[in-house]
Amino acid sequence: MAEKKIMLGNEAIARGAWEAGVKVSAAYPGTPSTEISENIVKYEEIYAEWSPNEKVAMEVAIGASLAGVRAMASMKHVGVNVAADPLYTASYIGVTGGLVLVAADDPGLYSSQNEQDSRAVARAAKIPVLEPSDSQEAKDFMKYAFELSEAYDTPVMLRTTTRLSHSQGIVSLEERREIPDKPYEKNIRKNVMMPGNAKVRHRYVEERERKLSEDGGALPVNRVEYGSKKMGIITSGIPYQYVKEVCPDASVLKLGLVNPLPRKLIEEFAASVERLYIVEELDPIIEEQVRSWGIPAVGKEILTVQGEYSANLLRKALLHQEPEAIPAADVPVRPPILCPGCPHRSVFYAMQKLGLHAAGDIGCYTLGAVAPLGVVDTTVCMGASISTLHGMEKARGSEFVKNWVAVIGDSTFMHTGVNSLMNMVYNQATGTVVILDNHTTGMTGHQDHAGTGKTLKGDIVASIDVAALCKAMGVPNVTVVNAMRQDELLAVLKAETAKDELSVIIARYPCALLGKKKVTEVYRVRPDKCKKCGACMKPGCPAITKKADGSIRIDDTMCNGCGLCEQLCKFGAMEREAR
Repeated sequence: MAEKKIMLGNEAIARGAWEAGVKVSAAYPGTPSTEISENIVKYEEIYAEWSPNEKVAMEVAIGASLAGVRAMASMKHVGVNVAADPLYTASYIGVTGGLVLVAADDPGLYSSQNEQDSRAVARAAKIPVLEPSDSQEAKDFMKYAFELSEAYDTPVMLRTTTRLSHSQGIVSLEERREIPDKPYEKNIRKNVMMPGNAKVRHRYVEERERKLSEDGGALPVNRVEYGSKKMGIITSGIPYQYVKEVCPDASVLKLGLVNPLPRKLIEEFAASVERLYIVEELDPIIEEQVRSWGIPAVGKEILTVQGEYSANLLRKALLHQEPEAIPAADVPVRPPILCPGCPHRSVFYAMQKLGLHAAGDIGCYTLGAVAPLGVVDTTVCMGASISTLHGMEKARGSEFVKNWVAVIGDSTFMHTGVNSLMNMVYNQATGTVVILDNHTTGMTGHQDHAGTGKTLKGDIVASIDVAALCKAMGVPNVTVVNAMRQDELLAVLKAETAKDELSVIIARYPCALLGKKKVTEVYRVRPDKCKKCGACMKPGCPAITKKADGSIRIDDTMCNGCGLCEQLCKFGAMEREAR
């Protein structure tokens, strides 16, 4: 009997890759996809890496596939945008060894800046998409994706969502299948995408799409579950679970292959039911195609294109039943905040004191936009802070950006910030860039990157020297400062933003959670010296609170002894003591 184990969806995807005989995995960490690579690295047979960004990860996987082995790249949905350039062309080239892109979408915006639907990207790129509904399918579909890839000479997208990635289910485990390396054969007409070759390959891609659609009705990932013919529902992914809970007696066409759609199967199912519904999260990808074939269906007119679905949402939309009212708990709102001891808080507070605006980026430091700091004015995408600051200067002149800085983390700088800074050097910008170097990829759970000196496998390697890199690119002013020293920060920020030259400030201090070091010293308030002025509270450290009588209290279970409050107190009321 096969061993069974409870697994996260991401853990099951990693297991499926191992069982499928994958040899190369590349990724950039991003919630909700991060745990895929963190589990893949446990399998010694697979080479696994954190790449600098998703484009590089996709290209690494493409190279491994061309060399004849099964390979994969993993990323969250916005990372698919970064990887789109090689992905679209890989669709034309096809594969040697199986090639799979795992794209993790985020309906409900749990940790993202938009609710992008990766199925739309795959449809434009003309690659097949598999969408599992639980952890068992996550593993099985991952394995099947490689078979599909090699059978149809195409990259395949495995589309998952936050709910699937982070929910658990029982998974039956199987042994790894060792796939012999396919011999490399030079094939310029297939692998070199210059116009003459690409025109030929485009015709192949269109024929491949037609064949996949035609074969889709017989593929094991698509199935019809007949019940009452009064209601028929086409669905896929996690929404399938809600459909089965809310409408257990309905007829259901569960699609595992959601691009290209199996037209004949859909037409037969639609003809067999009295009323057809289409239940899919985010965009009406299935619905629009089904309706374009002249098939009447009910979809987004009763269901939303926003957010994550739920059983209650479907109960109300499909059955017109109001869910039972659950009394709202009287719980205070907990806004997102930087951790106690976070070096970003110190940097943002110095910026606030100087009245600076910050062009923001993706990372923990996005929280510099919220009270009480409120210095981050913009956040677009990874690497955009530097480029948007440059655009502001070119639009309004150098004086306009004298009270602006671009802020970006060390991992994000490696991701796409380097090119943006290069552009500032090349096009003679005079703005100030602050690299918040906490020596990790903090927001996604402390993954390493090219500047930390450690690989995903744990190997110790040479680390990229950020200051030396900036100087090598021609930045005339590069300053390294301790991110927790207010006096240094204020002096450097004031001096560099006043210059008529490009400046880079590297604010360096480790993440407060990095290594989970034991806190041996904390701060307490001396009541005899405290004037109740509240200066220590201005940066918004969650460990510091004010009592009803105005006195200040430090929660020693939260304090990690960073010392920011001590620097802000003019009366010496903050005293360090052993925990």
